[in-house]
Amino acid sequence: MASTSDIRNGLCIKYNHDIFKIIEFLHVKPGKGPAFVRTKLKSVTTGKVIENTFSAGHKIEDVRVETHKFQFLYNDGEFYHFMNTDDYTQIRLLETALDAPGLMKEGEVVTVIINSEDNAPLSVEMPPSVILEVTHTEPGVKGNTATNATKPATVETGAEVNVPLFINEGDKIKIETEKGTYKERIKE
Repeated sequence: MASTSDIRNGLCIKYNHDIFKIIEFLHVKPGKGPAFVRTKLKSVTTGKVIENTFSAGHKIEDVRVETHKFQFLYNDGEFYHFMNTDDYTQIRLLETALDAPGLMKEGEVVTVIINSEDNAPLSVEMPPSVILEVTHTEPGVKGNTATNATKPATVETGAEVNVPLFINEGDKIKIETEKGTYKERIKE
C-alpha cells in the first residue's frame, strides 16, 4: 500500500477494479481546508483517461511492475509487435497500451511496463524524444523565423506535427513524445 505522497508520473495503481497509470499529478494545499492531489489517470486496459482527486494521506494500492527494453518490430493494423532486446521473446499489444503510437517507427527501442504478478504487459513508454524525417510539408521561406508561426508537417511514421516555417521536406526533426510537439531541427 502506498499513499498520496508516493504519487509520481508513471506509477501504476489499482483503482475502481482496473489498473491505471498516473500521467499527470499536482499536489494542492489550499489556504483553507485539507490538502489533496489532483491526478490524471490512464487505464492500461482501455486507454481511457480520467481525472481524479485523492485527499492527502489517502491509501492507494500500487501495482508492482518491472520495466524491460523492447524493440518495435511492426504494426499489423490491430496489434503492435515488440521484441525483448535481452532474450528475443516477442509480445503484441493493442494501440491503447501505447502513449504515442503515431511517433513510433520500426526499430525504435521503448520501455514496456510489465505487471510482475502475472507478467502481463501494461503499457509502453516512449523515449523522451524521437528523431523523424519530414515527408511532406509546404515549402519553407528563407528569413521567415521572426514569428512563432507554424505549419503542419507529416513525418515518416504518418503523424502530423506543427513545425516552424523554415522546415522543409527531407529535414530531420526532434519531436517531444509526451506532447507530440516539435523540439528542434537536427543538423547532419
